Amino acid sequence: MDCGSGGVGASGSGGDHDSSDLSRRKKPYHRHTAHQIQRLESMFKECPHPDEKQRLHLSRELGLAPRQIKFWFQNRRTQMKAQHERADNSALRAENDKIRCENIAIREALKNVICPSCGGPPVTEDSYFDDQKMRMENAQLKEELDRVSSIAAKYIGRPISQLPPVQPVHISSLDIRMASFDGYGVGAGPSLDLDLLPGSSSSMPNLPFQPVVISDMDKSLMSDIAANAMEELLRLLQTNEPLWIKSNNDGKDALNLESYERIFPKPHNTHFKSPNIRVEASRDSGVVIMNGLALVDMFMDSNKWVELFPTIVSIAKTIEVISPGMLGTHSGSLQLMYEELQVLSPLVPTREFYTLRYCQQIEQGLWAIVNVSYDLPQFASQCRSHRLPSGCLIQDMPNGYSKVTWLEHVEIEDKTPIHRLYRDLVHSGSAFGAERWLTTLQRMCERFACLMVSSTSTRDLGGVIPSPEGKRSMMKLAQRMVNNFCTSVGTSNSHRSTTLSGSNEVGVRVTVHKSSDPGQPNGIVLSAATTFWLPVSPQNVFNFFKDERTRPQWDVLSNGNAVQEVAHIANGSHPGNCISVLRAFNTSHNNMLILQESCIDSSGSLVVYCPVDLPAINVAMSGEDPSYIPLLPSGFTITPDGHLEQGDGASTSSSTGHGRSSGGSLITVAFQILVSSLPSAKLNLDSVTTVNNLIGTTVQQIKAALNCPSS
Repeated sequence: MDCGSGGVGASGSGGDHDSSDLSRRKKPYHRHTAHQIQRLESMFKECPHPDEKQRLHLSRELGLAPRQIKFWFQNRRTQMKAQHERADNSALRAENDKIRCENIAIREALKNVICPSCGGPPVTEDSYFDDQKMRMENAQLKEELDRVSSIAAKYIGRPISQLPPVQPVHISSLDIRMASFDGYGVGAGPSLDLDLLPGSSSSMPNLPFQPVVISDMDKSLMSDIAANAMEELLRLLQTNEPLWIKSNNDGKDALNLESYERIFPKPHNTHFKSPNIRVEASRDSGVVIMNGLALVDMFMDSNKWVELFPTIVSIAKTIEVISPGMLGTHSGSLQLMYEELQVLSPLVPTREFYTLRYCQQIEQGLWAIVNVSYDLPQFASQCRSHRLPSGCLIQDMPNGYSKVTWLEHVEIEDKTPIHRLYRDLVHSGSAFGAERWLTTLQRMCERFACLMVSSTSTRDLGGVIPSPEGKRSMMKLAQRMVNNFCTSVGTSNSHRSTTLSGSNEVGVRVTVHKSSDPGQPNGIVLSAATTFWLPVSPQNVFNFFKDERTRPQWDVLSNGNAVQEVAHIANGSHPGNCISVLRAFNTSHNNMLILQESCIDSSGSLVVYCPVDLPAINVAMSGEDPSYIPLLPSGFTITPDGHLEQGDGASTSSSTGHGRSSGGSLITVAFQILVSSLPSAKLNLDSVTTVNNLIGTTVQQIKAALNCPSS
């Protein structure tokens, strides 16, 4: 706003003096005095556009150059114009929000309108036209039926109307033989429609990312929110004290909420009006074996984002691209996204976010990506999670590596209390925290690096997989298996479930769906999962599941038969990150193999396996496209129990209030089984009972093998 006199003095300096003379002659920069500003303000109120005579008079009165007077009035007019525009924008936004609320209220009121005469829904004015439309559709369907009947009569010798009626199919119970998808069962039982199973659904419900109409004013507001969020993210990522302090127990960064609220005041930041609000904030950094441009490309693509984090992200969808970026890069790209995050257990509810994802290139080789919640009025009641500015800073390093600093900062409203098995893990912020995101990213980038390596190792592959193409095909098949497993275990809103009483206190969560995807067996698929706690370290539990020598102790479907690893592909620096092909001894199914992938990092581990017949494995090993090989995986997830000693830190030796020693494991076991190959079949209740008993037996055998009490 103020214009000092330094610029005028500098312009009068000669050009034939050296730099020391110039610096000596330059007049010192100074701001206007209070008296000068007061006089200028009073003149501005009277005349915002003074003429040359008035400016000359002011310059003599205040001891300023006429040019300074001219610049001051120009700056003041610009500032006043900006203030008016901001005020107008605020008023328009407030009016827009008011209209939105009225619109939502009217829509809700219309849903509850009833007819005063009959008590039913009111008859619309277009009922006559609706009847006419239905009559026309019926006529078209009748013509289609007559046409198909005449064609069929040519081949079967009589009209379709003379054919005997089709009898309903009663499905036998579920086949629990390892790697068998035929009709072997344990006896008939009562059948029921899929939709009659409490809490289950035979069709995918509508997910909450339907298209929304976004106005230009909304886009402008989104851009402002994203820019402010980027500034806050960079400050949080690049500043230590006083914003971040080191925990005395585990040495991790902890956000100083008092300093944060002082530096980033948010007086109207009341997203939830419930006392059950928790704030989770975490920060972590590490080196990733992928270059910055590749990471940015994967982060800004919702499909690649799900592939990169299958254990964390259950659903991601780009609702609208607000800004595509500049010069063919992602710098300046702004997207409105829907995202659903999960913990691989039926006990932890998913978290939904409507977020703005904004990417900016800070300098050459340095990128920042910020995520911040954006409240859509039509979905405000569905989300109980609000993401404060979160994201990552990506710094390119030599040899194709990147240093990634990750920040997660959310507000959570718990509609129901977290199950006590996961309470410590979730409340500490570890379940959805920065460390889990970063360790998963490091592990997945190692996997992608192994996928791109063209050389093969006879020791790793056991001499079975002949070519690099075969290795890549097997890795893609295993990745699809893991993705399928993660989808079946999580509590995503894309499917509903029911919980049965089981052998442990948690029970078994059962879901049923009709499968028609090319990469799954066609028919009715039953998924069941449960979680239990063991006083054994996660590393020991992982070793137990991965060791083929101990497999007969827990694998109910193998009938106690030993297995042998016939192929091995390493997909990470940790020896536990690998893909194996296993063959069972002394079994009647000699043409069946077991495809297994295991992965482990500091946030937890997975062991996922699936029976695959020998011809399908040969297709993948030869390097052909494995997309159509049907997979129905089962497996285990192992996570630390998150029990704390005192305060914030994790402990590995002390007792907790529940009477357990910390350092235990939370294990989720999940099975998927094809109940029937007929998509129109009905579910047998005996199948549900059988899979419930299957999980109960597996849990008991695991506890017995690890010398843990059965209760």
